[in-house]
Amino acid sequence: MFETKEELLEKIRLGEDSVYEAKSVRFRGQRLAEPKRDDLADELAAFANTAGGVLVLGVDDKTRDIEGIPIEHLDAVEAVLREICNDSLKPPLTAHIVRMTLPDSAGVERAIIKVEVPRSLFVHKSPGGYFERIGSSTREMSPEKLARLFQQRSQVRLIRFDEQAVPNTTPDTLTKMLWERFATGLHDEPLVLLNKLKLITKDESGSWRATVGGILMCTDHPEQWLPGACIEVVHYRSERPDSNYQEDARTITGPLDAQIREALAFVQRNMRVAAIKSPGRVDIPQYSLRAVFEAVVNAVAHRDYSMHGSKIRLFMFPDRLELYSPGALANTLTVESLPLRQATRNELIASLLAKCPVDRGLDVGRGRLMDKRGEGVPIILEESGRLSGKRPEYTLLDDSELRLTIYAAHAETHHE
Repeated sequence: MFETKEELLEKIRLGEDSVYEAKSVRFRGQRLAEPKRDDLADELAAFANTAGGVLVLGVDDKTRDIEGIPIEHLDAVEAVLREICNDSLKPPLTAHIVRMTLPDSAGVERAIIKVEVPRSLFVHKSPGGYFERIGSSTREMSPEKLARLFQQRSQVRLIRFDEQAVPNTTPDTLTKMLWERFATGLHDEPLVLLNKLKLITKDESGSWRATVGGILMCTDHPEQWLPGACIEVVHYRSERPDSNYQEDARTITGPLDAQIREALAFVQRNMRVAAIKSPGRVDIPQYSLRAVFEAVVNAVAHRDYSMHGSKIRLFMFPDRLELYSPGALANTLTVESLPLRQATRNELIASLLAKCPVDRGLDVGRGRLMDKRGEGVPIILEESGRLSGKRPEYTLLDDSELRLTIYAAHAETHHE
């Protein structure tokens, strides 16, 4: 937005509106005195909650004079902006901060900072509350407007969250090698093909953007656009989380199908295998790999990706495995009905995972990562219960996170 100097100068000349705000910058010693941090936070959140916009620092909003920012203070101003985006706004906001110069009325080039704020996938709260942009004004949203905005930007909107456009992306954001695997038998030109696969869509301005599902399945680092789109895995030798007793830990990133494979490999690598004689040697693994496979696939496919920064967590302890998946249960599911009913939160992600093959040599009862038949939970409960003698437990925490506990099998408690 306002990419060239000429475009930005013309916008400054015309004055503030729904997509442009100007602020003078004043320092008291080495500290930023004006504008106030909370005021900046309100402006940035308002743009993100509405249609996006540009904040220019170093321009008087009333006289429209280009006053500039002293060169020696640019670092401090940018640091304040980044702190606001990361710490003051909930959830954090991704903004593009650009240093540039513009000529003042005498033709002297003055340093200014342009902050480009895209329309966000999320609803952002600043210290002052929830704000929107109406014309040249930043206003706190009414409860009714806020409720509508949350609905529009949540998984319950008519366009599912995994089919929404991701700001600041283009079709080229997607890795060709990754999206081509979903295009078998299709021979359209790339833009048409990607749109058919719902890997790209047009945003409100008519520009092509990668979808949430496209980012999650067809980029090597989806967490760059969707913080939390990863799996944290930790193996403890203690029965409670304690960093002093970590034996193996990492954060798994990459396209979702690769995350599933690496999480399963982590469990295989860290679980113990006991043995009994009955009459020959019989190996007793701590966990059914088929059950763990189903659990990880379900977590990745059905978690709520609209929850900013929340990630899947898989913890292994001597006596159990715990898997945490962000989000409440989809639709009208309950913990009690999980073994009996099937509901899909992310239809696009599920359909793409259904095209991804299971690694050769891994016996999990099917050839693709998803079959969409709703058999995963019964498999988890039956196979794990039979192996350990203790039924796995699902627990909904604060209506915002689902925890699955699978108990470890031991040779002395093995049930034939």
